[in-house]
Amino acid sequence: MSEASDLRAGNVSHDERVAVDRPFRAKLRGSVLVLIRLPNRRQLRAAIHQLSTTGGVIHLEKPLDEKVEVDLIFHIDGSTIRGKAQMLFPMWATQGWLQPFRFTTLSQTCHNALQASLKAFAGQMAHGASAGQ
Repeated sequence: MSEASDLRAGNVSHDERVAVDRPFRAKLRGSVLVLIRLPNRRQLRAAIHQLSTTGGVIHLEKPLDEKVEVDLIFHIDGSTIRGKAQMLFPMWATQGWLQPFRFTTLSQTCHNALQASLKAFAGQMAHGASAGQ
């Protein structure tokens, strides 16, 4: 039976289902800056805390309204990623706010570049962890 048919038949545990459904998430901890364009044309600069091909978490001084649609532009691993995103419910952090977002529009080119960059980042982290042992 294939993984997809196992999921439909309920033969896969919740943890396995989450692992299959959820894309890889990289914890960038603010190392990637993002330009946020608001619907009123105002622009903010912030840092990406966590990132995947479906969304992520941004560290902001002040939270944005939940469900606001924004344009995100950032550089990662030599690629410029541009996409539309919806901001989700913010969470207070010790120095500002962590606000999750989900991509609503991401071109196939940007999706592929982001996926390759995240895989490269994961490889660098794994190599760094094994080198430090």
